Amino acid sequence: MSDPIIALFMLAIFLFIILLGFPVAFTLMAMGIMFGYYAYFDPDRMWRSYNKAVEAGADQWDQIQLWVEGLFNNRIFDLFVNQTYSVMDNDVLTAVPLFLFMGYIVERANIVARLFHTLNIAARHIPGSMAVAALITCTLFATATGIVGAVVTLMGLLAFPAMLKARYDTSLAAGVICAGGTLGILIPPSIMLIVYAAASGVSIVKLYAGALFPGLLLAGLYVLYVIVRSMLQPQLAPKPTKEEIGDISTMQIAWQLLTSFFPLAFLILAVLGAILFGLATPSEAAAVGALGGLLLTFAYRAFTWQRLRESVYLTVRTTAMVCWLFVGSWTFSSVFSYLGGEQIISEFVTGLEISPIMFLIMAQIIIFILGWPLEWSEIIIIFVPIFLPLLPHFGIDPLFFGILVALNLQTSFLTPPMAMSAYYLKGIAPPHVQLNQIFKGNYPFLAMVVFSMIILYQFPQIAFWLPDQVYGR
Repeated sequence: MSDPIIALFMLAIFLFIILLGFPVAFTLMAMGIMFGYYAYFDPDRMWRSYNKAVEAGADQWDQIQLWVEGLFNNRIFDLFVNQTYSVMDNDVLTAVPLFLFMGYIVERANIVARLFHTLNIAARHIPGSMAVAALITCTLFATATGIVGAVVTLMGLLAFPAMLKARYDTSLAAGVICAGGTLGILIPPSIMLIVYAAASGVSIVKLYAGALFPGLLLAGLYVLYVIVRSMLQPQLAPKPTKEEIGDISTMQIAWQLLTSFFPLAFLILAVLGAILFGLATPSEAAAVGALGGLLLTFAYRAFTWQRLRESVYLTVRTTAMVCWLFVGSWTFSSVFSYLGGEQIISEFVTGLEISPIMFLIMAQIIIFILGWPLEWSEIIIIFVPIFLPLLPHFGIDPLFFGILVALNLQTSFLTPPMAMSAYYLKGIAPPHVQLNQIFKGNYPFLAMVVFSMIILYQFPQIAFWLPDQVYGR
């Protein structure tokens, strides 16, 4: 069996083990070290000291000791250590824990509950007002935290029961929460884009600039769909009664917006603006965002040591997961490439003589399918780098490809049978809400995702205009 075939066999075994439910990061490390031991196996190098000791007539104990040392003198262990230090030394990844902390501290400060209530009142005259308010809240909160599970769970506790109480269709309400909760991996400042930048070498600030309008486009399509659907089928999203809204003046609404919507929006825009206009690096802006999130908890009198401790713990846990994924995936990818796996895939794809659009469709279909068993982090870190060397051959900008991938990964959270957003919502939904009802509500939003990808391909300037204006070609 040739080395490239062994590399493909290595990839197949990895996918099989992941489907069995084993942890991804440690599976990557184990597979990388196991197959790397074979790839870098060099007896002359590994047992050079042992052979010299035998020739010099060293005693038996020294020979045994040197032979055992030689067993661990494989270059895969040097590679593993070097990859670990590379992750620790990566400046781009410094922003990950800071953005995570900002999201977690905001999540625990009851800011989102206040925001949803205010937007619900402000949008009361719009068809499907509560669903629109939920989508806007999801968009803003998802932008702040970038963690799909946190957004879906929190909004599922806040907005989903409120919509059911307001006689909203169960599937429509579920689709709003699930779709809105996934926007955080697309709209900057996004953790996913940071990870893609680290994996691809694309400038993170250009990625943020390029992803802004596509993210807002998708959020806008969600809102437009809800409004049109509510106008055509008003029974799905009944208008709120005066008893439900209460008697509230315009000045009261303005004050509530001023004290709930604008502080969080200002924090996000300040962080994003500082990055886009070069006033701060992503890590510096993330630090300011983390501090701003902490100050908001003080301003809303929601700060407690317990909430701070929980936020720090969750930040450390999630950051450790991402970093270990990088260590494992870079080790795995290095071995995969050394064995010739990337070369055989590259030769196969280039040999098909397909057009750039066919390559994009094929790549997006593969990523779509991988989204069923895997989370976005594993796809970005492990599989996207396989496609990156092929982009120059087809004349595709890696920035454009990354934004298409980010759009595509919205589907991984919404598509049965492994739609994680649906399972997050099911876990905290009332008992009478069935999983098939949640899946049914996701389908129209899946169509919006596909539609947005088609629009982006037809009009790529949606992604390129802002980076070109701010940074030039």
